[in-house]
Amino acid sequence: MTLTQLTLPRFRDSRLDGLPVAIVGAGPIGLAAAAELLERDIDFVIYEAGASVASSMESWAHIRLFSPWSVLTDPAAVRLLERTGWHAPHPTRLPTARELIDRYLTPLAALPEIASRIRLGAEVLAVSRQGMDRTRSTGRAETPFVLRIATGGDSAGRHDVADETARAVIDASGTYRRANSLGSSGLEPLGFADAAEFVSHALPDVLGGERARFAGKHTVVVGAGHSAANTLLNLAALAEQEPGTRVSWVIRTERPMRVFGSPDDELAARASLGASVQQLVATGAVTLIDRFEIVALRRQGDGVDVVGSRAGAVESHRADVVVNATGFRPDLGMLQEIRLDLDEVVEAPRRIAPLIDPNLHSCGTVEPHGFAELQQPELNFFIAGMKSYGRAPTFLLATGYEQVRSITAWLAGDVAAASQVQLVLPTTGVCSTGDSAGGCC
Repeated sequence: MTLTQLTLPRFRDSRLDGLPVAIVGAGPIGLAAAAELLERDIDFVIYEAGASVASSMESWAHIRLFSPWSVLTDPAAVRLLERTGWHAPHPTRLPTARELIDRYLTPLAALPEIASRIRLGAEVLAVSRQGMDRTRSTGRAETPFVLRIATGGDSAGRHDVADETARAVIDASGTYRRANSLGSSGLEPLGFADAAEFVSHALPDVLGGERARFAGKHTVVVGAGHSAANTLLNLAALAEQEPGTRVSWVIRTERPMRVFGSPDDELAARASLGASVQQLVATGAVTLIDRFEIVALRRQGDGVDVVGSRAGAVESHRADVVVNATGFRPDLGMLQEIRLDLDEVVEAPRRIAPLIDPNLHSCGTVEPHGFAELQQPELNFFIAGMKSYGRAPTFLLATGYEQVRSITAWLAGDVAAASQVQLVLPTTGVCSTGDSAGGCC
């Protein structure tokens, strides 16, 4: 790999001495960054907006991942856990997100040297440089970062807000809580506000806690990624148990090639997921509505009409519930005062964008990348994990673990280790083209 910038990180200025590295997000990648920093004896603080670690993953804890345990854990985290007597689950097993949280992430976060540095219920509202907006340059690299943090919160929605400083920032806040629009234009469909109560988040728990919302109803799932596939399978299972349950699947393209996948996929469970959805369509258990561009939602009594354009004509499909599985996008509003170099298409760091553009690539084609591809014009600020992929849908946890290993080596001044980026991802056997939607581990 050719590295274009090998200047050592500049931590030696007195204004930065004693300041921690700020990690935004206590999900799998944020906690992996913490483990990597611990091994290098670098102080850190983790800011997590949720009430628990991996709070976004808690929203889809019922989903079984298509990656096995062997690629779902970070090596540095495993080394820390094994010192406490922790034993890794069988490497070939496919856990649910619930198991990943309970058997790996929660024990990792509970380690005293990590637990003491986690601040739950601490939402990062903005990141900047202390006393400097993005237009000021003199002495910028030697100036501490400032993170505006909201904590607490009362019934009126008021929070305590304070500024805290850091010498570097790793933004691993993810993208799950910012869904793409249902509208093919990227804007919310006309009438969305009036019909919002009929729209579900991605990966609803249709066989568990949210069963009553879907049982006996007609659900329209929108999106052509693995989040949609998991929901379609669960809805089809519900339809076998609950009379009157119907499932339609709306996609923008002619065929959902990335969901259907290939028998050559090196992740067998991912290939099986696609084959199962393809079978549901073939048998009529799921009605596929292809080439459909949503333009409006119209509330109609206890349901909603999904209005769109298909083959040049206007169509409308009545639904009781619409599941938005169109993928996710990064929250860049919190970074308005940070100097960023992001790709104009996928909103990922510019150097990795060509590797992950969903018009060209599937997750098996992404080349190894680390600090060199992820660093920004803002020295010692990094976007890592799913957020580093912007709107691209093909992120795998193993990618994020290698990202933060390289980043922390760089922050420690170990350029050699930071530059030795090695990662072998399982190929999908198919290269995705056209529209995209969110993937899931």
